[in-house]
Amino acid sequence: MKTKNFAIAILLTGALSLSSCEKFLEENPDSNEQLEVFFKTEAQATANVNALYRRGAPVRYGNAGSAYLGPTASIPTFLTGYFTNSYENQELVCAYSRQLVRQQNTRIVSNTMNSIWDDGYSAINIANGGIKHIPDIAMPNEQNKKVLIATSKFFRAFNYFYLVKTFGDVPMPTLPTEDLSNLYLTRTAAADVYKLIETDLKEAVEVLPAVTFTDNKKRITKYVAAMTLANVYLQQGKFADAATYSKMVVNSAHGLTANDDLKMNSAYNKLRKTDDLAESIYAYEFDGAINSSGWWTTYAFNGSATAVFDKYSIFERVYGPTKRFLNVYKADDLRIQPNQFFHWEYKNPNNEKVWKSDDAGVWYFVDESALLNTGRGTKDWNIYRYAEALLIAAESTAKASNAVTAEAAGYLARIKARASTTNKTVAQFTTELQGLSLNAFVEEVWNERLRELPLEFKMWDDCLRTGKFPNISTTEKGKITWVNLVGAQNASGATFKDSDLLWPISLDELQRNPELTQNKDYQATN
Repeated sequence: MKTKNFAIAILLTGALSLSSCEKFLEENPDSNEQLEVFFKTEAQATANVNALYRRGAPVRYGNAGSAYLGPTASIPTFLTGYFTNSYENQELVCAYSRQLVRQQNTRIVSNTMNSIWDDGYSAINIANGGIKHIPDIAMPNEQNKKVLIATSKFFRAFNYFYLVKTFGDVPMPTLPTEDLSNLYLTRTAAADVYKLIETDLKEAVEVLPAVTFTDNKKRITKYVAAMTLANVYLQQGKFADAATYSKMVVNSAHGLTANDDLKMNSAYNKLRKTDDLAESIYAYEFDGAINSSGWWTTYAFNGSATAVFDKYSIFERVYGPTKRFLNVYKADDLRIQPNQFFHWEYKNPNNEKVWKSDDAGVWYFVDESALLNTGRGTKDWNIYRYAEALLIAAESTAKASNAVTAEAAGYLARIKARASTTNKTVAQFTTELQGLSLNAFVEEVWNERLRELPLEFKMWDDCLRTGKFPNISTTEKGKITWVNLVGAQNASGATFKDSDLLWPISLDELQRNPELTQNKDYQATN
């Protein structure tokens, strides 16, 4: 994107020699090769495609590389005011997001946006290289070639999806940067970017293996691509298509994790502790010896935890729910009970010291082996779960049918029944939900998305696609009123403007590429 040398460096230094399953996370840069010879063999192509698993958009969700700032996909949620970072006096992007004053502080915000932009386009450049060159590589197994190309298309789409949601219209190169001919690209209309995303994902769905992510040795599958495509269609309000692809996932070998009890063997604790569940559709992989999960488990506490634990030097509530947000749950919802999604107290069994907090910590982030013993987290981070497939299927089926069908209600009922502490069955919830109007049912799906997915950074996407803001009652647990987003007050009392819907184009990128224009109300120069 910037210069020929820059683009080639990204393509080459981004390559990982990951052809063996055992060393999938192990980085081994191969930066001495020239671009024209890099795609000559199957091994090179495989390494090139494997690099995409830890480049660009997936990193936005899974990487916990800072003790003071969570994964960058968490930052848009601060716009709602329902989550805060206890270290926001240093991590100003969080404060300016929560206060809705990013426009006046474009340079500070832009420092974060610069990495999102550069990393996204570096991944797209690698994917474009694979899509262009892999067809010309001789391989004994033609299906393997098709899978490598399809995986490249998946990651190109996944990165463009992240970029278009973040910035709106963005440049859309579909060929790798190999000379000076396509350095300075103008912004492509978001609708056209979405068309490319849809095409890439549909092709990936047709080619990739129809097995679970775990059974495919944590490589991209048909159902990862279908889930992403369902999400893409939902984001655009294309409900019939979203229904088609979400139900492809719903009817697959993936499934909803069950509760063995409503305590430490609940579904939510299994999801917290256990990799490779059938509920996991797509995850960002970690390994204690090769690539640990960084600071994830420290985000579960506030700074006082340094007096209780000795494996980490810093604890910060970098993504902490406000008390008002926790009113999204009714009192009998399992997810709001202690040690399900959130917690307020923890006793260290190694030294008997107790951590307590009036503000909820995120129990879902706790990796107890790392916290108490090793200091190196191993728990994979789920990007897509089967629960979200059910929620997409519920909303899109109802909207496409223009009715609250038994099918649509049944999808949502499965989520509600798992979270119930009153032994209410799926059948009972289904009957109850069918009594709602279409609008009330859809809003109940939105409510359940807030309750089920608050820790997976989906909240702002929902605000964008619906044009609505969830006004959570301060007095009545479980009551949520959806109001028009622009003009609404967020939970910090700031009023949404239309320019709050997009992030600024990086000022560094604007300086490098004279063909780019800035988003509304943000600074275009330093």
